[in-house]
Amino acid sequence: MTQVQGLSAAGDSRTATSLPEAPAGGGFPQGFLWGAATSAYQVEGSPLADGAGPSIWHRFTHTPGRVLTGETGDVACDHYRRTAEDLALMREIGLTAYRFSVSWSRILPEGSGAVNSRGLDHYDAWVDQLLGAGITPMLTLYHWDLPAALDDRGGWRNPDVAQWFADYATVLYRRLADRVPLWATLNEPWVVVDAGYVHGVHAPGQRCPFAAARAALNLLRAHGAAVQAGRAAGCHALGLVVNLEPKYPASQGEEDRAAARRADAYWNRQFLDPVLLGQIPEELPALYGEAWPPWTPAELELIRTPVDFIGVNYYTRGVVRHDPTAFPDRAARVKVEGALYTEMDWEVFPAGLEEVLVWLSQRYGRPALYITENGAAFADPPPTPAGVVEDPQRVEFLRQHLRAARSAIARGVDLRGYFVWSLLDNFEWSLGTSRRFGLVHVDFSNQRRTLKTSATYYRQIILSNGAALDGE
Repeated sequence: MTQVQGLSAAGDSRTATSLPEAPAGGGFPQGFLWGAATSAYQVEGSPLADGAGPSIWHRFTHTPGRVLTGETGDVACDHYRRTAEDLALMREIGLTAYRFSVSWSRILPEGSGAVNSRGLDHYDAWVDQLLGAGITPMLTLYHWDLPAALDDRGGWRNPDVAQWFADYATVLYRRLADRVPLWATLNEPWVVVDAGYVHGVHAPGQRCPFAAARAALNLLRAHGAAVQAGRAAGCHALGLVVNLEPKYPASQGEEDRAAARRADAYWNRQFLDPVLLGQIPEELPALYGEAWPPWTPAELELIRTPVDFIGVNYYTRGVVRHDPTAFPDRAARVKVEGALYTEMDWEVFPAGLEEVLVWLSQRYGRPALYITENGAAFADPPPTPAGVVEDPQRVEFLRQHLRAARSAIARGVDLRGYFVWSLLDNFEWSLGTSRRFGLVHVDFSNQRRTLKTSATYYRQIILSNGAALDGE
């Protein structure tokens, strides 16, 4: 493990301890959204029900050796058939908002062409249920589950995918734009590229620099096309969800400082700069090398179509050292001596949330922001005979990160909502059900749900609009 020197990727001397204290009182604006989040493949189950087509994740998990536990998402949390039960849990927690994603292949089994009315009806009814419970829906169009039929046609490598995505989005806009106020186009395009096309640990499981570079461009083109389609359909608010990590060098040596700057460009600026500034981070062509595709002015203009908000998914910071073998940023993560790590092997670092919110606000002209994911996987115990799941580490995680969010608001960040990841323990992609993020414990042998103490704590935060953060 490496002792961190306390330098940000920009090379300044600011440290976590120099950030200002959160203000007293609630500190959150009126109308602030208090939510939780899930994604379709991770919770729904029944992936081929009611006329749906297979996704790349259905194909990936049914390939031996791809998932640590050997599981698939065929059942997951069975949410597709248990929406009423899960809605009751949301109401018990007191959520005022819920972020969910739609399965593209439930709507268009072949990815394009004929619409599956039963799939569309399912989400239509779900939106009505949420609104009837006083819960604001935030709909994510794409959370990694590309229709397998489109992957057979090149998927995110095919330039036609931008139009495929816009056409799919338009089907949903026409049906739901009158009731869904918040739309996110893509969830974490960086993960789609890095895990799906660089390292091959996520669907579609490729390891090709040329495919990765092309996918990155086409994801952004698809985002821009979907935003334009949403504008034409009269959607209220359209945005992009990105996962961000402040990057810190493992030492004050110039090689490590340069590695942190490269990692920042690859991870944090690769998708934000084109969308919000209309420019490509200067480091990217050199990072991808000969795999880098040319970007045309017309493509940049499409990508820069104005958005109404940015969703921030924050879990940890990245402490990195120079590693010439690491593609494409030549930066390798190191562990911090004495730090607390989650079951995902991610450092618990609340100050990083405030840092990325302030950085994003200052760099990009104070856009409207939502924290669209923030949470932690810990080794939770099973429910007691009395039906109690004690998760004090997650309670503390929420307390400290919400205080960091409140401090960012005090520093001028236009933060409008917070969504815990996740509502339910769920199918954690290539790790199966071995990692638990939920406010609600799920017994995957019988689908029994049990509120954890973190859910009870979060309810106190919601009811007080954040004022309960000042208690012990």
